[in-house]
Amino acid sequence: MSAKIKRREFITVLGGAAAWPLAARGQQSAVPVIGFLNITSPDGYAERLRGFRQGLKDTGHVEGENVAIEYRWAEDQPDRLPSLATELVRRQVAVIATLGTTNSALAAKAATTTIPIVFAVGEDPVRLGLVVSLARPAGNLTGINFFNSELTAKRLELLHELVPTATRVAVLINPTEAANAETTVRDVQSAAHAIGLQIQVHNASTSREIEAVFATFGHARPDALFVVGDALFNSRRVQLVHLATRYGIPATFGSRVYPEVGGLMSYGTNIMDAFRQAGVYTGRILKGAKPAELPVVQSTKFELIINHPTARMLGITVPDKLLARADEVIE
Repeated sequence: MSAKIKRREFITVLGGAAAWPLAARGQQSAVPVIGFLNITSPDGYAERLRGFRQGLKDTGHVEGENVAIEYRWAEDQPDRLPSLATELVRRQVAVIATLGTTNSALAAKAATTTIPIVFAVGEDPVRLGLVVSLARPAGNLTGINFFNSELTAKRLELLHELVPTATRVAVLINPTEAANAETTVRDVQSAAHAIGLQIQVHNASTSREIEAVFATFGHARPDALFVVGDALFNSRRVQLVHLATRYGIPATFGSRVYPEVGGLMSYGTNIMDAFRQAGVYTGRILKGAKPAELPVVQSTKFELIINHPTARMLGITVPDKLLARADEVIE
């Protein structure tokens, strides 16, 4: 074989090698990219992400195979959300999923009027200005409403049923989620008045502030604690449950993730199902559906979870009728 032929073969091999990365890049660009924007951190979010991915799978999309996800976590710093949302817009993602907090959804909405956005919020999305109406969202947003605030009165009633001697209830809110905090305080005050309870509102938006709130219980101990449904508190659930146990305070929470780690009770939307529904909507948009044509889904699955060992440790006898109504009793 002549040197000229060998050189030609060598150049061909080089050309092929250079073409491979270009081909790979072309294939990658053909895969739709979802931007995932969240105010918390990946820690403790695995279950919810599993629900979201299941919804995507239900529409034929599998992460790492025919869809990619760009994650942006604000690490409990709300002021980072606008820049993270802007990053996703610059990345030209096909759709942005903002699941779990109002602040994330509002940041995404402010960043783009063209990229579809799927939200999952506990507040009324019409009142928040995310959509024009539930049936006809009209803009580039749609999603899931899981009724955190609407369930406030019911949660307080269940707590009163479990601890009928309680008269003073501490309410823990995160002031950085302003819309959620404002609505919940209003609703819990109204519900408390209706059943003769006194409430005291406490603000906390960091782990240190949570510790500080519980420290005040040492000299002004409430009869019970109502923890508002909030993404920050969800990410600090072990801390909250530990402190409630240490101070011997019966506490109610908005999600099953609390009784699963030792919390007394929870009542709220089945969040896994809400995230699955958000995944379905995200997948449908990837297939060409327009957010304006997808009505906001209102969660219909609510669950009461009771941790029986925690109740016994607190000296609480759970009424039989409450046990019978529970969707799950952790033994």
